[in-house]
Amino acid sequence: FCMWSVHYRGTPEVPGLVLALDRAAHGVCDGVALRVPAGQEAATLAYLRERELISSAYEEAEVTVQLRDGRAVRALTYVINRDHAQYCGGMTPEAQAAVIVAATGLRGPNRDYLFATAQHLADLGIADPDLAWLTQRVVEMAG
Repeated sequence: FCMWSVHYRGTPEVPGLVLALDRAAHGVCDGVALRVPAGQEAATLAYLRERELISSAYEEAEVTVQLRDGRAVRALTYVINRDHAQYCGGMTPEAQAAVIVAATGLRGPNRDYLFATAQHLADLGIADPDLAWLTQRVVEMAG
């Protein structure tokens, strides 16, 4: 949670937090790599750029990802621009929880984003102890 959300999960007055990839030496992110069907590359790329590059908070990056079957493939991803006003890396988990409890945007409460993300990762079999702690803390704070 290193990106302020001022539309979808918060407002300019009460920003929320959303997940973003942040560059880190030896950083790792478990997730899902999606393969675009042949012939749909241009349309998919246009859609992703329209959705992800609206505020210049992200930088498009091609990275090597390790698949579960051991193959290494090149993949397109979006990485937070640390010089952008929406970057807020380095917040403590407690501070993140306080922001998430308080914020609501056009797509609903920030906590719903957190809960949906945690559930989706669980459905995929991806364990994230930090996210589990944050989810529990937000539940406690929300009462």
